[in-house]
Amino acid sequence: MLRILRRGVFGLAVLSGLFSVTPPASAAYPDRPVHWFIGFAAGGPVDIVARIMAQALSDRLGQQFIVENKAGSGGNIAAAAAINSPPDGYTLLFVAPNNAISTSLYKKLPFDFIRDTVPVASIMQLTNMLVVSNAFPAKTVQEFIDYCKANPGKISYASSGNGTSVHMSAELFKAMTKCDMIHVPYRGSAIAFPDIISNKVQLIFDNLPSALEQVKGGNVRALGVTSPQRWPSVPDVPAIAETVPGFESVGFYGISAPKGTPSEVVETLNKAVGEVLKDPKVVARLTEVGGLPKPMTPAEFGKLVADETEKWRKVVEFAGVSVE
Repeated sequence: MLRILRRGVFGLAVLSGLFSVTPPASAAYPDRPVHWFIGFAAGGPVDIVARIMAQALSDRLGQQFIVENKAGSGGNIAAAAAINSPPDGYTLLFVAPNNAISTSLYKKLPFDFIRDTVPVASIMQLTNMLVVSNAFPAKTVQEFIDYCKANPGKISYASSGNGTSVHMSAELFKAMTKCDMIHVPYRGSAIAFPDIISNKVQLIFDNLPSALEQVKGGNVRALGVTSPQRWPSVPDVPAIAETVPGFESVGFYGISAPKGTPSEVVETLNKAVGEVLKDPKVVARLTEVGGLPKPMTPAEFGKLVADETEKWRKVVEFAGVSVE
């Protein structure tokens, strides 16, 4: 009898072991494709850099990073779509100055960018470049200002949308030089360039990656960069500040995610971006399009976004512009 009882207890122990519920080990992130929303049309500067980084991150993490263009409203359509996505690390947002600018420029945004996102990683810093149609008579920034003042209201400038650094660089230039120019917003600078090349619109203060590509192709002429000093990759192009003291518009590119995204996912992504930005091939590609790689911790990138938001608030107030 004792032997039978022992067998029964042993059998129950075995059955208990077989049917006990053990929490499954969490799957390593990422275990499926990651979608990366960008707020501008394909072929523009954001798109160029996003695709360079997406390929590098795909190679590094073993899952595809899919770039999705959600153009419109100065990048706010993409921001809203990302913010309203599940905070699981499988939807990310490409962050640029437009996100910092929109906070003060747009009066009725359905979200608060800093409150509703978490910073993930910084990618690079960049300048904008003032480029004009080859048919435009001015060859220098001073000649441009002189021509503009002699022809008030007759010059149009393109932008990649309301609230972008492309738009606000021009508005800052207008405010500081008293040039009277007409704004023509597009859903991305790639869409604007055919009209600039044909002189339907005379100029754009575009992000360097796409502006430089057009300059190298001989399609437009560079007059100046918006950084306070000449930019390392284009040392022959003057800084606008050499003619307009105090003029400055330096941008940034990075990654954010919806609020609530797990910290371990953020750390994984941040580490991967940091490793990618040490890859000589990636660095060479970003440098080629005019960027300066700038890895940061999530906290450092969050501070940068907050500081840029305050900086652009002052520019918006100085320029006296707003979008309903």
